[in-house]
Amino acid sequence: MIESSCCRDSDLVKRIGAATALEVRATGIPYAFSPCIAVCRDPRWGRCYESFSEDPRVVQEMTEIIVGLQGEIPRNSRKGVPYIGGKDKVLACAKHFVGDGGTINGIDENNTVIDWDGLLSIHMPAYYNSIIKGVSTVMVSYSSWNGMKMHANHDLGFVISDYEGIDKITSPPRENYTYSVQAAIQAGIDMIMGIYSYKDFIDIVTSLVNKNIISMSRIDDAVRRILRVKFTVGLFENPLADLRLVDHLGKQAHRDLAREAVRKSLVLLKNGESADSPSLPLPKNTSRILVAGTHANNLGNQCGGWTSTWQGVTGNNLTTGTTILGGISNAVDPSTDIIYSENPNAEFVKSSNFSYAIVVVGEMPYAEYDGDNMNLTIPEPGLSTINNVCESVMCVVVLISGRPLVIEPYLPSIDAFVAAWLPGTEGQGVADLLFGDYGFTGKLPRTWFRTVEQLPMNVGDPHYDPLFPIGFGLTTQAT
Repeated sequence: MIESSCCRDSDLVKRIGAATALEVRATGIPYAFSPCIAVCRDPRWGRCYESFSEDPRVVQEMTEIIVGLQGEIPRNSRKGVPYIGGKDKVLACAKHFVGDGGTINGIDENNTVIDWDGLLSIHMPAYYNSIIKGVSTVMVSYSSWNGMKMHANHDLGFVISDYEGIDKITSPPRENYTYSVQAAIQAGIDMIMGIYSYKDFIDIVTSLVNKNIISMSRIDDAVRRILRVKFTVGLFENPLADLRLVDHLGKQAHRDLAREAVRKSLVLLKNGESADSPSLPLPKNTSRILVAGTHANNLGNQCGGWTSTWQGVTGNNLTTGTTILGGISNAVDPSTDIIYSENPNAEFVKSSNFSYAIVVVGEMPYAEYDGDNMNLTIPEPGLSTINNVCESVMCVVVLISGRPLVIEPYLPSIDAFVAAWLPGTEGQGVADLLFGDYGFTGKLPRTWFRTVEQLPMNVGDPHYDPLFPIGFGLTTQAT
């Protein structure tokens, strides 16, 4: 999600939502667990790339994706109730309610310590926009607010649990599952996601109702809301997949849209030593160029987590698309000689007489707590590649990551630096900007820190001293 917010283009986000809805429907699924409207306040959090921004106002703008997923509510219709605009739309889910992006040290599923006013002003605003736009469901956060698990919070919890979320009300999980079930349902959660424990769950709920610990009216209340949404999406009238939609899966128009999103999301953070001597755009017609780095020829690394599998998969066998190396090859003049070396040594670079080098490095795929990172350094051999290449040839570094990483010590040797986030399958969109077919326009949706010792640090904080502030981004013109 971080990619979409770099362009501040709510219309683009809405179009992405519509394309997503169409492809999800084509698989026979009427429900998308999107959007994540977390406000990530600490990039050490492993889910920061799921968040649009550290600024709640940017997150509010990006809720327009709900309109793309579910459809535009008719002008005179009632606001704040679930709405689905047709058989090519899906149920959306605003998540994770609430405060998931504000946990201590960015630790996933941890505790968000903040007063009521802070919760309302930072983490809550996008839920108001989502509900006004007719979002059908809200998912509760694994995290706690001031020590109270959100899945057991009667004041705030509602609608659908996260995956085995009620199990984690206790520590260790499922230590007292009967208590967890009771607390979750009485907190207002209507639908429980519990893949491995559903039989126990059914038995426990039945027992609690028979003992009048959970009232039948509470069960009716939950079922009423669930059925309302199922009727809204037409699930009873059209329970099966519409096979006519299958041709929309991965169609070229959607790939073109993804490529547009890549172009608009890249953020140019350095471009030469001065505006008078920019390094980008690069010439397409030159003698010999070097492309290096672990992420230059790897679709899995471009896509990151939540792709094909929970944690993502590295390599080029998981999906169809264009690597950044492939995009570069397509962009340059046929006479230009491209040498690809994932991690070249310094002597090779010095002796090879390259016109320039493009180094593509970054984070390996991750999701949720597996991505929690207290150091936020570029993983090896990424740093070695930067040092080996950029010391002896004009170099552009493209960083593939779900968040800002430590870069300040290496910037002096880098001629141009691009934050490409997780561009997904359409690596051609990266080449579009590097070679000037389009100009850079993206702006940072979150603060780029100098050192991790500054964290958490967000715009407006008294100690705000970023390497690059939120909203920063250099521009170039198409050539």
